[in-house]
Amino acid sequence: MKLALLADVHANLQALRACLADARVRGATQYALLGDLVGYGADPGPVLDIAMQMVLQGAWAVRGNHDEAALQAATDGDPRADPTGAAWTHAQLTSDQHQFLANLPLVVTHDFICLVHASARDPQAWEYVKDNMGAAASLEAAADSSGATHVFGGHVHEQRLFFHGAVGKMMAFEPTPGVAVPLRRHRRWLATVGSVGQPRDGASESMYALFDSDSASLTFLRVPYDHVAAAQAILDAGLPEFNAHRLALGQ
Repeated sequence: MKLALLADVHANLQALRACLADARVRGATQYALLGDLVGYGADPGPVLDIAMQMVLQGAWAVRGNHDEAALQAATDGDPRADPTGAAWTHAQLTSDQHQFLANLPLVVTHDFICLVHASARDPQAWEYVKDNMGAAASLEAAADSSGATHVFGGHVHEQRLFFHGAVGKMMAFEPTPGVAVPLRRHRRWLATVGSVGQPRDGASESMYALFDSDSASLTFLRVPYDHVAAAQAILDAGLPEFNAHRLALGQ
């Protein structure tokens, strides 16, 4: 299985299409959408149309905090979920799209793999897994609940990898895009696969990752896309200008 891991699309249709095209060229045989399909961007409806079709065809998908926020028409709530944009997104979606978001699970497990948007420790608390402590907590929770050894998520909008070393100590590894990293089953691993639609590491290229279960390797990837068009769509929709400008800056 070659599993394409796509997180934090954030209604960026141009970026999603670019990543899916790249994944097909690389031979992806399975897809996972790791939450925050909507929020910030200008195309929540078209993005959800694609996601819904992918799930019908067998893709896995989990709910993110922006997905949950978009189910509410009100603008109050968790400030991390762009409340003003959530209300706008809510108004753009069809009843079927609302139902799709509402039915998304918080966690999906498959064999030794755990898929979650934030942390497996308390998925709906939307914890940011940014360090060794957070990674250890998520891995422990996944192992206790399902026996999973590999946790894949998003939420932090950056590509990171954590693992239990030979002495059981949690360690961080800085991945290089395009270079496969062996994820051997005798250790436990946690990866945040970056953001398809809103990278925040100072580069505009879209992010996703490809896990090859046969070789037990994970490749973090960067994909150029038309971020100018994505930004213009945000401006045309009347959404905050910052949401548009940050795409070119990777912020």
